Amino acid sequence: MPVLHSVIHKIDKKPDGNPAILHRSAGELVENQVRDELISQFNESYNAKPGKGWGFFHAESGAHPFSGWLSNYLAGTEDFMEFSNIAVEHLQKLMEESNLTVGGNVLFCHYRQGMTDYLIIALVQEAEAVVMTDGLTLQPIRRLDLDSIFLAARINLSEWKNNPASKQYVSYLKAKKGRRVTEYFRDFIGVQEGIDGPGETRTLLKAFSDFVESEDLGEESAREKTDTLVSYAMSKAKLGEPITLDELSEVLDDDQPKAFAEFVLGKDYGLSASIPPDKKTLNKFRRFTGRADGLSISFDQHLLGSKVEFDEAGGTLTLRKLPTQLTDQLKRASA
Repeated sequence: MPVLHSVIHKIDKKPDGNPAILHRSAGELVENQVRDELISQFNESYNAKPGKGWGFFHAESGAHPFSGWLSNYLAGTEDFMEFSNIAVEHLQKLMEESNLTVGGNVLFCHYRQGMTDYLIIALVQEAEAVVMTDGLTLQPIRRLDLDSIFLAARINLSEWKNNPASKQYVSYLKAKKGRRVTEYFRDFIGVQEGIDGPGETRTLLKAFSDFVESEDLGEESAREKTDTLVSYAMSKAKLGEPITLDELSEVLDDDQPKAFAEFVLGKDYGLSASIPPDKKTLNKFRRFTGRADGLSISFDQHLLGSKVEFDEAGGTLTLRKLPTQLTDQLKRASA
């Protein structure tokens, strides 16, 4: 993962109404192992954060100038330091106007992963830590707290340039401290919500359940495919990459690699060709199975409360919208 350019500026701002003070870096971060490990650790922490938003840039304007500055940098009319300086000045101004957040260390990093270029922007706080010195004494230090980042975004620069119609080339964290904080940072970058990650993931899982039902798979086969889907989707989430329908379809069935993709495209699910995986939604997806005395039951968790109703006191399940094949068999048996 080559780091092309990186810098950290600092904004001092207290929640007391006083002006924010900007400390500009004199230059880019020095190319060394410490810098590379910092960026690697940031990406691991960022990828692990649940509930991200996905979107695309507003048209460049006075209210949303960031994409214009970024375009100038990528075109070579401004260098990386010029770009980061004007961007962090804009962030400082928005901080003072909104008064919604304290300051912190502002990280800008342009890096390449495989054939794809990314830009990450994050407000990183500091935390107290203790280290052991060579003389075996304890020494307090301040470290960058990468585990507690709540304002950050990652821009897929390659997709933005090569597929400008995309609505998911920017991902950003949704702050737990409130919607207004997230919106303030989104306004800084000039991004609008495009793809609903949790909603798209839920729709994908619904399409998968319908597919399993239509294939009339056995219990073991259905469970294996469910495990395969969740494993694939989680691996993509860990890497910060989208799920692609074609690739998922191939992973689900080597013998019929296009079956699932064709099933989805043939139905009115409205899914995108690539889907940002939502880890929280995926964590809730599993199959309930049970077999006893000639009775075998298997269904996906998300059907509980809709097609499947569980009466805990009575120990019964109520099934709704039975598969047509099962309904036909029952009708014939009762005739």
